[in-house]
Amino acid sequence: MGDHRAEVVKVVSETFRLDPAEIESDAPLEELGIDSKGRIKLLSALEIYHDVRIDLDQLDRFTDIGSVAEVLTEALGGKADGSDERR
Repeated sequence: MGDHRAEVVKVVSETFRLDPAEIESDAPLEELGIDSKGRIKLLSALEIYHDVRIDLDQLDRFTDIGSVAEVLTEALGGKADGSDERR
């Protein structure tokens, strides 16, 4: 299956120096202080962290942690069947 919300929270907290305990899994990105430039930064960080390619067209879907996790799951596709290869 592969719900990647925890990985997204980790990347968001590391990229934007936020306390992961304060990031709700359904938190809107704007509420976390992540604007359009921040979404580009997040997309790039996810690509680097997970060694995947995410099309810039997907940026419009980056509205909250859950939607970012969905995009990441799609990008990972058949790569690791939902497991995180980096750990």
